[in-house]
Amino acid sequence: MSAEIAVDCRAVKKVYDTGGDKVVALGGIDLQIRLGELMMLVGPSGCGKTTLISVIAGILNQDSGLCEVFGHDLLKMHNGEKLKFRSANIGFVFQAYNLLPALTAAENVSIPLILNGVKRKEAEKRGAEVLEQVGLGARIKALPSELSGGQQQRVAIARALVHNPRLIVCDEPTSALDHETGHHVMELLKEVALHKDRALVIVTHDARIFSFADRMAKMDDGHIEKVVSSMSEL
Repeated sequence: MSAEIAVDCRAVKKVYDTGGDKVVALGGIDLQIRLGELMMLVGPSGCGKTTLISVIAGILNQDSGLCEVFGHDLLKMHNGEKLKFRSANIGFVFQAYNLLPALTAAENVSIPLILNGVKRKEAEKRGAEVLEQVGLGARIKALPSELSGGQQQRVAIARALVHNPRLIVCDEPTSALDHETGHHVMELLKEVALHKDRALVIVTHDARIFSFADRMAKMDDGHIEKVVSSMSEL
């Protein structure tokens, strides 16, 4: 695997058994994501985008094929190894936010740091700093129930960024955000991705943010139809 490649997927397949019927979510995906780039996955709902990023992030195991992240095959790791690797190297922004309701915004954001051994007080201080970066400095003590959907999305993004992961994986990060806030969040994510030892992959339907991509992979029916460098090529 090239030192310039963050993610290397080759012939990745995933089939879901839905009670007798088999649904091919990924039909043999080949995709490389480079260090220092922002890759977007676009295409209709149900085409396999979320399944693909779940495999890349080690949340879901593929049925066959190879998916290496920074040269590591997560499929070959036991659960403890995979958790440790993900905690150190991967930040994931879930479409459903997945915030813990009993924790404040700063406490939710601090979780990746605490999992990596950082003391709670220091972790929450760093969490507050990242919340400030995403425009939520005044809401660090708010519970998720006290935040709007867009604010919860920004907390989820801050949580993905707080431990400076080498790979950031986002599922519809701007879907609940207005244009101005979405633009600000994308500028922040783009700044993170520009580091030569990091990469960012985003699943999105939001055409407003397509211009932030370095490359875009168009998916349909479990396959990648093409990889392009601009919206006009889609």
